[in-house]
Amino acid sequence: MSGLGRIFRKAKKKEKEKTMVKTSGKTYLKAMPLRDLSDLDTVKSEVGSGNILILRITPLASKSIEDVKRAVNELCEFTESVGGDIARLGEERVVICPSHVRIWREKKPLPSKPITTAA
Repeated sequence: MSGLGRIFRKAKKKEKEKTMVKTSGKTYLKAMPLRDLSDLDTVKSEVGSGNILILRITPLASKSIEDVKRAVNELCEFTESVGGDIARLGEERVVICPSHVRIWREKKPLPSKPITTAA
């Protein structure tokens, strides 16, 4: 699963889809496994409803790494299209937030020494 970071970086930008509107007054945090590519419709619906999802991708990864790549790319594109946020939580989980929630990312300080490059 060490290639998950690369998958996030490689997600291609597509034409923006219409932003889904939150239908209820509350935001829920839900955890669910991603077992199959067909689960993506449920994920999109939940995020579109304004909920935050923590997806465990291990069940899908045990079947097909290619499906994991496809799922993460599709989720990245969807999340961007609705103005949400998506991030990896370790090697097994992904968190997806709707547009009214942002994921905090620690900014690492730049090293004070110049970085040497290979000649």
